[in-house]
Amino acid sequence: MTESQPKAAAEMVADAKGRIENLTPEQVASELDREDVILIDIREDDERVQNGAIPNSVPAPRGMLEFWADPTSAYHREEFDPARRTILYCASGGRSALATDTLQRMGYENAAHLDGGIKAWKEGGHSVEEARSS
Repeated sequence: MTESQPKAAAEMVADAKGRIENLTPEQVASELDREDVILIDIREDDERVQNGAIPNSVPAPRGMLEFWADPTSAYHREEFDPARRTILYCASGGRSALATDTLQRMGYENAAHLDGGIKAWKEGGHSVEEARSS
C-alpha cells in the first residue's frame, strides 16, 4: 500500500480546476439564456442572504449536493439531471471547483463552474438578487 502525502485545500482546488471546465462570468452570463442550463448556488443560506444570489440560480448547499444530484438517492431533486448543462458557483470558486469535479465523477459530463464565484460575478458588473433563507 502506498502512503499518500496530505494535501492542503488549495492544492485540492488547483487539482480540481485542472480537470474541470472553468468559466468566466461573461461565459456564464451568455449560457444563462439557454433553456437546458441550470445554475446551482452551493453556498449556505446565510451566505446567500448576506451577499445575494445570481438571478434564477437554484440553492443547493454543498453538504447536500451529491445526494440531491444522485438519481438513485432518496434525496434526489428532479432539477438535477446528469444530461443537463450544470454550472455551479460559490463565493470565490474553491468549493464549486471541488463540487464540479465530484459531479463529473457522478456522471455529469456537462458540468462546469464559475471561476471566481459570485465575487467575480459582481466584479464583472453582473446583477444579483436578494436571497431569502430557505
